[in-house]
Amino acid sequence: MSTFSEYLDTIPQGRLGIIAMRGCEEFAKKISDQIVECRAKYVDELESSLHLKGYHRDSYLLDANFPRFATGEGKGVINESIRGYDLFIISDCFNYSVKYKMYDLKDADGNPLMIPMSPDDHFADLKRVISACAGKAKRITVVMPMLYEGRQHKRSARESLDCALALQELENMGVSNIITFDAHDPRVQNSIRIGFESVSPTYQMIKAIAKSLNNDIKFNPQNTMMISPDEGGMGRCVYYSQVLGVELGMFYKRRDYTTVVDGRNPIISHEFLGDNVEGKDVIVVDDMISSGDSIIDVCRQLKNLKAKRIFVFSSFGLFTSGLERFDKAYAEGLFNRIFTTNLIYQTPELLSKEWYYSVDLSKYVALIIDTLNHDRSVSPFLNPIQKINDYIEKYNLK
Repeated sequence: MSTFSEYLDTIPQGRLGIIAMRGCEEFAKKISDQIVECRAKYVDELESSLHLKGYHRDSYLLDANFPRFATGEGKGVINESIRGYDLFIISDCFNYSVKYKMYDLKDADGNPLMIPMSPDDHFADLKRVISACAGKAKRITVVMPMLYEGRQHKRSARESLDCALALQELENMGVSNIITFDAHDPRVQNSIRIGFESVSPTYQMIKAIAKSLNNDIKFNPQNTMMISPDEGGMGRCVYYSQVLGVELGMFYKRRDYTTVVDGRNPIISHEFLGDNVEGKDVIVVDDMISSGDSIIDVCRQLKNLKAKRIFVFSSFGLFTSGLERFDKAYAEGLFNRIFTTNLIYQTPELLSKEWYYSVDLSKYVALIIDTLNHDRSVSPFLNPIQKINDYIEKYNLK
């Protein structure tokens, strides 16, 4: 992360502090360790020239906890001073492994019943810790890798507008910036006046597939093709196609508009639009894998079209209906590997799967945080076209 050396001519906005919400402790520690390691290279020069006490520390994590009362109500507590801090709060609203006790509820065996935290519970805790800051922090940035209620970003009938309202709540509580990844629809930022950045892990995904395949993939139109599983994801797929110089295809979803299931019209089938995929490696790109029904159906159709190998890029792997269906699809040869990031919770079972590859973004988030702390532009991270071009050039030479 040599680009940290570019910050030697800037003064940080304040002492850097990171608060990890429940379930983010491990990921936040990786981020803190990355910043500690990189700042150690320049600490002597910076502390002597900027006269900034505490610029380099052993850890940037702050002591905060989120106790629960027996009723299920909670509160946020910060156990050290944050006055003048440039505060970054990391929140994973989709970590269902975090649990709490409520009343004297017991399971079938008579043990205390542990209730998993829902996205609503996580978001409530986020607001609690912001409230606990009580205006003492110099600046507050919320790092929410997967945007809370991001799929409920628009209103087409008499329904709630959850994502916009949640962002407005954070703005009204004094948050200055919101950093998220691969927002389902980045236009939701139009609901607020504060900083909002939706970062794409394109560069990290490209490096991950090359590394995991031992460089056994060719990024050219004759051998590789990018596929969007629906029309809504064409934007991110077009970007991959252009920076890699490969062909592009897409599926569109035929829906049954006479029926509503779980708040949406069910998908009847996926129809393919694009060039011939026969004999090519194809990479399916999406923002998230929820139940997995759509992705598996797309992979099956690509296999019927005689695609050579099928890989899936997805920023977030939720796997809400379990992993068994993916095990079965992998055994049938419908796909070769799935790549998702560690920006949200990953179960130990998922990490153990032969078909799964976890893309670590802790270093990337650490660089973004340190850049913002120095009040520098994050544009190179929003569009890392030059880094991708340099990487592909070196890769092709190999």
